[in-house]
Amino acid sequence: MSSMFGKPRAGGERQPQSPLAECNVAILGCRGAGKSALTVKFLTKRFISEYDPNLEDTYTSEELVDQQPVLLKVMDTADQDGPGNCERYLRWASAFLVVYSIDDRKSFEGCQRYLDLLTLHTRGCHHHCPVLLLGNKLDMDQYRQVPAAEGMSLASRFGCLFYEVSACQDFGRVQHVFHEAVREVRRQAEQSLPPRPLFISEERPCPPLATPLPLPARHGLASCTFNTLSTVSYKEIPSVAQAKLVTVKSSRAQSKRKAPTLTLLKGFKIF
Repeated sequence: MSSMFGKPRAGGERQPQSPLAECNVAILGCRGAGKSALTVKFLTKRFISEYDPNLEDTYTSEELVDQQPVLLKVMDTADQDGPGNCERYLRWASAFLVVYSIDDRKSFEGCQRYLDLLTLHTRGCHHHCPVLLLGNKLDMDQYRQVPAAEGMSLASRFGCLFYEVSACQDFGRVQHVFHEAVREVRRQAEQSLPPRPLFISEERPCPPLATPLPLPARHGLASCTFNTLSTVSYKEIPSVAQAKLVTVKSSRAQSKRKAPTLTLLKGFKIF
């Protein structure tokens, strides 16, 4: 039975050299809640109504959840009327599906004992495992004994997700629940990762300015200097324009004698 359910599905194939991440899901609930029917529906897309209530087994399937392959292991537990010998799945599972039948209030009350057990387990190991509360046999809605609002209230009290499905009819919703369990395990793993250190780059000091370079004096001009900048936004300083000689008279009083000449730069004003 394990080999039949453990065949990888199309689209979930992987390279032999790359190991898959594993996710262990334990299905809990009282006898008659439909745990085995949900397991077989998810693994084979078929519905089988008759099961051995004392049979417990673990099945493996390669799944593709959000375009990421995962090796999903499902333990179909065989508790009779409540939690018993629970250490076998408490230490093994990374997520739990707690199942009850919507047409059986007794199975719903049994779910509360499972949820209490998982709460104590979480407090003791200081490690949070995702829990999903699942109301099964939605096809028996005309015989419903547990309203959906009551299931939602119980899930809210224990901080877990809540779904109602039918192992008899809808494969898509059943598959969604199992895949959602994988997503919750991934989210929990991401939250438990240590925070990454924050690296702050140090501000580097600006490089020292280059030694001032003297400009050669031309036509009697005093030499001046400027600093060369090494930044990208450096704007080139234009070279000194070629001086042009201009001859003017110094004053009207000196017009009768030879007027001295002044050497000016073109474009400069005299005040």
